[in-house]
Amino acid sequence: MSNPPVTSPPSRSITEPPLRPKHKRTHTGFGVREIKAVEASIPEQLRATWRRLAASEFKEKEEFQKAVVRHVETTLARSMYNCDDAAAYAGTALALRDNLVIGWNKTQQNQTFQDPKRVYYLSLEFLMGRALDNAMLNTQVKDVAREGVSELGFRIEDIIDQEHDAALGNGGLGRLAACFLDGLATLNYPGWGYGLRYRYGIFKQEIIDGYQVEVPDYWLDFNPWEFPRHDVVVDIMFYGYVKKDTDENGRTINLWEGGEVVQAIAYDVPVPGYETRTTNNLRLWSSKPASGEFDFQKFNSGDYEGSIRDQQRAETISAVLYPNDNIDAGKELRLKQQYFWVAASLHDIIRRFKKSHRPWQEFPDQVAIQLNDTHPTLAIVELQRILVDVEHLAWDDAWGLVVRTFGYTNHTVLPEALEKWSVPLVQHLLPRHLQIIYDINLFFLQSVERKFPQDREMLSRVSIIEESQPQVLRMAYLAIIGSHKVNGVAELHSDLIKATIFKDFVDIYGPDKFTNVTNGITPRRWLHQANPKLSDLIASKIGGYDFLKNLSLLEGLRDFVDDKEFRREWNEIKLSNKIKLAKYIRDTTSISVNPHSLFDIQVKRIHEYKRQQMNIFGVIHRYLTLKDMTPAERKKQVPRASIFGGKAAPGYWMAKTVIRLINAVGEVVNKDRDIGDLLKVIFIEDYNVSKAELIVPASDISEHISTAGTEASGTSNMKFVLNGGLIIGTMDGANIEITREIGEENIFLLGNLAEDVEELRHRHRYGQVEMDPKLRRVCDEIEKGTFGDPTIYGSLMSALTTGCDYYLVSDDFSSYLATQDLVDEAFRDKDEWATKCINSVASMGFFSADRCINEYADMIWNIEPLNPLASSNVL
Repeated sequence: MSNPPVTSPPSRSITEPPLRPKHKRTHTGFGVREIKAVEASIPEQLRATWRRLAASEFKEKEEFQKAVVRHVETTLARSMYNCDDAAAYAGTALALRDNLVIGWNKTQQNQTFQDPKRVYYLSLEFLMGRALDNAMLNTQVKDVAREGVSELGFRIEDIIDQEHDAALGNGGLGRLAACFLDGLATLNYPGWGYGLRYRYGIFKQEIIDGYQVEVPDYWLDFNPWEFPRHDVVVDIMFYGYVKKDTDENGRTINLWEGGEVVQAIAYDVPVPGYETRTTNNLRLWSSKPASGEFDFQKFNSGDYEGSIRDQQRAETISAVLYPNDNIDAGKELRLKQQYFWVAASLHDIIRRFKKSHRPWQEFPDQVAIQLNDTHPTLAIVELQRILVDVEHLAWDDAWGLVVRTFGYTNHTVLPEALEKWSVPLVQHLLPRHLQIIYDINLFFLQSVERKFPQDREMLSRVSIIEESQPQVLRMAYLAIIGSHKVNGVAELHSDLIKATIFKDFVDIYGPDKFTNVTNGITPRRWLHQANPKLSDLIASKIGGYDFLKNLSLLEGLRDFVDDKEFRREWNEIKLSNKIKLAKYIRDTTSISVNPHSLFDIQVKRIHEYKRQQMNIFGVIHRYLTLKDMTPAERKKQVPRASIFGGKAAPGYWMAKTVIRLINAVGEVVNKDRDIGDLLKVIFIEDYNVSKAELIVPASDISEHISTAGTEASGTSNMKFVLNGGLIIGTMDGANIEITREIGEENIFLLGNLAEDVEELRHRHRYGQVEMDPKLRRVCDEIEKGTFGDPTIYGSLMSALTTGCDYYLVSDDFSSYLATQDLVDEAFRDKDEWATKCINSVASMGFFSADRCINEYADMIWNIEPLNPLASSNVL
């Protein structure tokens, strides 16, 4: 057989464009030098073709419709004949996502070329809510989308309702982080968020027989808003041992070896700003085994469960937010989560810094990292480890860079809520990090001893290591020592932490290290998106929607307080929002609520310090009082719907008991024919951001009744007032500043002050304190079985007596009831009530998340906005 003829490769036509050189993407993309080199290597002919064919954003209705239909037919493989609401949502979301991605890419390219200082916001929670409506509003295409989908046979409201809430958070901590990301993008600050991609969120709450039952939240069935970055993979190690060695210069070095490796995979979520080209990034990390997802050898040998054991073990890290830490395995998993997340994020941040080819001394000039509470505190230790063990900087040089890089936001004044980790657990899981923490603590205590040589007790008070059995690490102390700024989130909170839990650190560092940034909310979501009719009415009166970026413009509403037509429209909008909520309640609970009744709402995380128990005790008192009245007397009473919502932590039995009592009271009250519409008690299941957008605009009065000195700030109070509702609350958290802004005549205040709390607690512990008689009657009614088996509520009752009533329910109960009577009286005068509401909204300019971001940028991060239109040479 003859050999085939040898053929030479075909010659290229002289008109055929040259091939572009091959390039390999790095974890964090190219730096400026690399981009310019790549651009120069690509022939102009190819660049021109690329520019001509580059993706463009839709602006007109028909362009939008084409994008929707294309995605339905090609991405989803559906057709006109089987396109339901879910498919229409997918098509619409993907069309909007295409628009976002174009601005997103340009934002990242612009930031790379300008190379400004960036802020990285580390938060274990990002309670983002639904993305579609927010993206349409921020990019000003909702009217185009509404008309476009209508002509395709769908309602935009039905499409929006198809989206699952992103289950990346639980309460105010996560919602604050989401508002801050919105503010960063809107104000054109270069900033990224870093969090975990929880497969099942915290949990989906179901109410079964009055009890909270936790089930997985399968929110990731379809999520068009994330981009898997399978090429952005970081190896994270746990366990192992530390070995000492010497380098080529004879220096002692520490090698962390022999541990278990888990991989972090990046998922990116675009975060669009309002009326700007800036679209920032939220990067979430998902865990998977480094050894592969499947062990074929074990499978073939019959060990079918063992073949996927490594996969299950690794993926557990990013499965659930706040795994139950009442057991040791749960504590270890929580600590694993925290280190996994901060280690992956720091790897990413450092890679991005390195591509700028700057010296390490400039790291804090290019990087600001904000710790949202104590959860990311291990980032301080991890950065020191990288600088010392990997980059071989001297300890003091490295520590100076660390401190200049980090800022720490504290979110609690409760000592028991400050995170602590046992030394044996950290030794087992992160042996090298424990060594570094001991060294940080040693050098810190040596400096304290030099400054306060006569105060030996201070050393034990401020030590990161608490001498208990076993020893524990006080993470809040580590966060303070490793940061250049520590801030509280409301004026009272910031004053309290300096006067109580962190008093010694103020003495050590001086007051300048401690500052305050009162929390805020984004008016784009919490007014424009949640309450579009009210937003439109406001815009019609004060000359447009500029107030959404400058909330102080709401002051202009004062000119219309006495305008009868304006007040009529204002009241109609409130009533329509209440009708909408009443319909949702009827559809989900079969309970009918009169929309003309006073809607009294408390929706937030269920916790003893937030005192939902005092609220439901007050409801029981109201019920008993109504039962004592004659029918004629009842007719004179203000009808009220008491609406609750919120989740209790899975291991927090007392909070779960409060949920059971609320539902038990509802079962009795809502069926009582004597009471009828005079009182309804509702618990809204699985409270989340989307439900908040329905509930908040419908509020007449909202309850923010935490024991004075326990709530750091609160942000739901701001949301309710911004939507034309009033507050009943204690002088706690941001309620104080809200009172200052809107005036005492527009808020219903109750209870003892923070400065009286310790004295009252002392009297409960060591004295004789009589329970308020009205509360005693409520307790008697519970204990005689009116609301079911009284043994269920034994712990709740004993908290008021043998538990010394730590949260002072009895001390504030009489004041609470008297203030509720004032609420009833004020609600009867509809004109005066409207005046209070309008004046309150007009005074809410201070509580914008944009103001917060500007304060952080100025006082803590030292960063500047970046012009989104800045020219660059990128393709």
